[in-house]
Amino acid sequence: MLHGSLWDKILIVALPFALTGIMQQLFMAADIAMLGQLVGKEAMAAVGSNSSIIATTLSLFIGISLGANVVIAGFIGQRNEKGVHDAVHTAVLVALICGLVMTVIGELITRPLLVALAVPAELLDMAVMYLRIYLLGMPVILLYNFESSIFRSQGDTRTPLICLVISGLVKVVLNLAFILQLGMTVDGVATGTVIANLISSSLLFYFLRRSKSTIAVHMQDFRIDKKILKRMLQIGVPAGLQGMVFSLSNICIQSAINSLGADVMAASAAAFNIEIFAYFIINAFGQVCTTFTSQNYGARQLERCRQVMKISMIQDLLFSAAICGLLVWFGIPLLHLFNTDGAVVALGFIRLKYVAGLEVINTVIEIISGSMRGYGNSLIPAVITFFGICGTRITWVYTIFQTQMDFEILMIVFPVSWIVTAAAICVAYKIFMKQLNSDMP
Repeated sequence: MLHGSLWDKILIVALPFALTGIMQQLFMAADIAMLGQLVGKEAMAAVGSNSSIIATTLSLFIGISLGANVVIAGFIGQRNEKGVHDAVHTAVLVALICGLVMTVIGELITRPLLVALAVPAELLDMAVMYLRIYLLGMPVILLYNFESSIFRSQGDTRTPLICLVISGLVKVVLNLAFILQLGMTVDGVATGTVIANLISSSLLFYFLRRSKSTIAVHMQDFRIDKKILKRMLQIGVPAGLQGMVFSLSNICIQSAINSLGADVMAASAAAFNIEIFAYFIINAFGQVCTTFTSQNYGARQLERCRQVMKISMIQDLLFSAAICGLLVWFGIPLLHLFNTDGAVVALGFIRLKYVAGLEVINTVIEIISGSMRGYGNSLIPAVITFFGICGTRITWVYTIFQTQMDFEILMIVFPVSWIVTAAAICVAYKIFMKQLNSDMP
């Protein structure tokens, strides 16, 4: 990361990372498709109603894991082996503790939360069942994300991908067995998810134990370094809040979707499981931009940091434009994989047009945010995202949507919020870099 060409290296790291997210979503999409085809659109809608809650819950801790990535990558850039060792052990321990806490809290608030989100009464019990079982796996879900960040800090995105593929295949087999052989519904899919996450996190832990590099873990060395944890939180919490802002605004939108009925809920769940593939491409380059920037900034190579941002932006725009175009072009047949109901498919395509079709705008937000986090500043992107994304979407739901409660009107808010936020973050980045240049010796 510190020497030689960047064009090939960024691709080599970003594409497996993107593929990890895509594979993860493919396995989740398989859950929705199995329920839609083998159980019914009610089960599919019940699981879909939980997607924004799960995304919000995970966003904060994925952000903190990104903070761990930045801190470890910075130590690698500085060639500080003790710092790497202490940061790795701190990250793993924090993941397990946070996972246990979130399991307890989540189990207590599941039903009241889903009621507050206006999940229809006929879907509520299934939605509650799915979420409660899913939350039991929070410790291993967070462990996998933190372990993945540790591997990414040294440019290894392939090991997390391999572990995910293995666990994902097991998950598909388990889901089919639970649904077809045991007659389970959403509880079978949730149980398969928990088991799969246990497998993937255990595999990564095994590879960390066997590693010969500075990221190796040793059972006797687990402790939380308060100074390192503070730095992880300084970077990770704003990054996590930025992700939560997206998810919280989507919860608001999900509540509006729920008010439009089961067909719209099922259509939105199906479209979400398609459009999210574009996001994983966009987000992968943003995350890799963070890792490359943090290592080079740790080595005080500011010009190389600027090149990382430029190259990441170009590559991300090209790949995301291609995937967004393909998702819309093949939107109808892809939606039929989830449900063959004509009304559900037509509604799902409305969402694909406005979200997947225009998500390339989000590239600007992800890359600039990733670059600024690599420098150790994740507060500015978080604040801008809060006002640009969350503010725009919530305002839209409670003003424009209320005047015409139509699914298409609701979906237009996605590109509008991206345009507002992208414009603001471009201005902020110019100001930030000007200040950074003046502060550098």
